[in-house]
Amino acid sequence: MASDAHRAIDAVWRIESAKLIAGLARMVRDVGLAEDLAQDALVAALERWPESGVPDNPGAWLMATAKHRAIDLLRRGARLEHKHEELGRDLLARQQLAVPELDAALDDHVGDDLLRLVFIACHPVLSTEARVALTLRLLGGLTTDEIARAFLVPEPTVAQRIVRAKRTLAEARVPFEVPRGAEFAARLSSVLEVLYLVFNEGYSATSGQDWMRPALCEDALRLGRILAELVPREPEVHGLVALMEIQASRLRARSGPSGEPVLLLDQDRARWDHVLVGRGLAALARAERLGGALGPYALQAAIAACHARARKPAETDWARIAALYDALAQLAPSPVVELNRAVAVAMAFGPAAGLEIVDALQAEPSLAAYHLLPSVRGELLARLGRRDEARAELERAAALTRNARERDLLLARAAACAREPAPPDPA
Repeated sequence: MASDAHRAIDAVWRIESAKLIAGLARMVRDVGLAEDLAQDALVAALERWPESGVPDNPGAWLMATAKHRAIDLLRRGARLEHKHEELGRDLLARQQLAVPELDAALDDHVGDDLLRLVFIACHPVLSTEARVALTLRLLGGLTTDEIARAFLVPEPTVAQRIVRAKRTLAEARVPFEVPRGAEFAARLSSVLEVLYLVFNEGYSATSGQDWMRPALCEDALRLGRILAELVPREPEVHGLVALMEIQASRLRARSGPSGEPVLLLDQDRARWDHVLVGRGLAALARAERLGGALGPYALQAAIAACHARARKPAETDWARIAALYDALAQLAPSPVVELNRAVAVAMAFGPAAGLEIVDALQAEPSLAAYHLLPSVRGELLARLGRRDEARAELERAAALTRNARERDLLLARAAACAREPAPPDPA
């Protein structure tokens, strides 16, 4: 049936599109043109495969079809600059290359090609939003509509970001290569930032009606695993994969029957995916074996591992978590890290100690509209028995968040503060 063929094509595209675009980009040295050629091959598959069936090697079929489209374009001279002429002659001379040879050639370069494409899609010359959209489009195989729905933005906005990103890369003449030397670390940091931004938007949606968007977590995790295979000697890549694996293990436990949020200490740990936990701990161990001081992602993974190893909340090693946050604050200081450190300190050494850190953040301009600051402060005030202040802070947090589920949770917690009697005066 045609519908079965279309489902098969969709599955093939998810698997093969990144390799196809990466291989074509190496050949034509233009990411935008490479994606156009890949899309042409997809259209051809949608036209032919429902009748002929999915070929035995769909990736090679798509590559051969895209290459023939490139030759046709070169023959007509459509949309090609002078720099493609020599390439065109070379392609025309080899147009009879057999499909098995094409497939072998693609496989020979696939790792390098994918790595080049990762660094192109996450190039710092692009805005953060453009890097995210282009990565999901070129490497994740998502359609413009899927990206728009995932981030709750209009489809034309995403389409414009992608078009502008390709134009920016072309105008900046960004080379299709893996950066070397000192530039490699900076560029790799940009790649990791993009993957973690995608994961976090899935793990805790910043806006909308849903508490989580698990598909985004899955996309980020899949791309992270690919990256770990491409650069196996980079500890921070394994650190990020470890962090995402462990965080993703909690997804099923993070919401209740009606989709309401369930916070970490209230989760049923039997619902955690212990296969993902095991994979995360293994990735963290790999990062540690590579030597050197742990980087920011590996430190966050070590924090997540403390939770993963605790069979129940009471067994959590909060003192170690606080120490890890101390290390993270030294390595990558930020107000958000300091806020998280305050939570760990409160759990390890009491709410008053945590509140002291939080109060010092009250004047931080970057946290002025950050709902988690009053949320954390409200919870600590509640634990200290200062119910009226706690309720006001939780209501302020609810007014700041753009996520409907989180707003409901915060308002419910504020209402509970109004109902709960204050603890007896310790004096």
